[in-house]
Amino acid sequence: MKSAFLFPGQGSQSVGMLAKAAESWPIIEKTFAEASAVLGYDLWHLCQQGPAEDLNQTTVTQPALLTASVALWRQWFVAGGQSPDFLAGHSLGEYSALVAAESLNFFDAIKLVRLRGELMQTAVPAGAGKMAAIIGLEDAQVTGACEEAAAGDVVSAVNFNAPGQVVIAGSTEAVDRAIDACKSRGARKAMPLPVSVPSHCALMEGAARELATALDEVDFHDAVIPVVQNVTAQPETDSKTLKANLVRQLFSPVLWTDSVRTMVDQQVGVAVECGAGRVLAGLAKRIDRDLKVYGIDDPDALAQALEGFEK
Repeated sequence: MKSAFLFPGQGSQSVGMLAKAAESWPIIEKTFAEASAVLGYDLWHLCQQGPAEDLNQTTVTQPALLTASVALWRQWFVAGGQSPDFLAGHSLGEYSALVAAESLNFFDAIKLVRLRGELMQTAVPAGAGKMAAIIGLEDAQVTGACEEAAAGDVVSAVNFNAPGQVVIAGSTEAVDRAIDACKSRGARKAMPLPVSVPSHCALMEGAARELATALDEVDFHDAVIPVVQNVTAQPETDSKTLKANLVRQLFSPVLWTDSVRTMVDQQVGVAVECGAGRVLAGLAKRIDRDLKVYGIDDPDALAQALEGFEK
């Protein structure tokens, strides 16, 4: 049986995250101190004290979640954990996966995700973009609803998170039309998400071009552990491919369901969610009930994960 590490993206942040972990593991605050030195402000203090409005700003959220994942990845090995066979990260989490794969330096990754957040925030004027979660429809039904609702605007399915759970994004008016179209197709829920940035759709193409320029100035290396990338749902190790797909990711759908299924097809039977929260664990169980997924964001959870990997 093979193993995988899964790294979460935006939405997993919360004020006070990793507080219990930091009480037992010095490497948590040490890793946050490294990130703070790059960012120029105390990231750990902000994560612990908030306010939530500041933590939820994408330019802060992205470095915070990356740092949390890298800190837990380091603690896994301090505790005697073994290297997994595959890595995968959801959206922003792909940067954490690339750090773990030694394809990208942690300090460069911090700078990149801060820039990524800035580019995403400025790509679309406030109020002009929107995202919504669609629950209870087949992927093809959601895609069809978006095509029907577009009417010359941008709206598309952007996160295929689990069977029956898809996120759409695009211009505000087009997303509203797509919500109605999904409801008419029988969606159990079709609800706007509390975000202002319409990620992973065509509105991000300009931001992706600027990100590509920044990525060209960073050293990329071949991955020492295969990374199952969002835009292909296939394991990659080649540095040029990893970088190119990272650019495409900004305006392309996150194929998370297919990514998890790819790993299961490769005989992955146990996985660790390496980050704050349990969002990806929940999605994984909806994709494949037999997949065992552990968290490691507190000492008790880490102990269970280590035992699960040894079986």
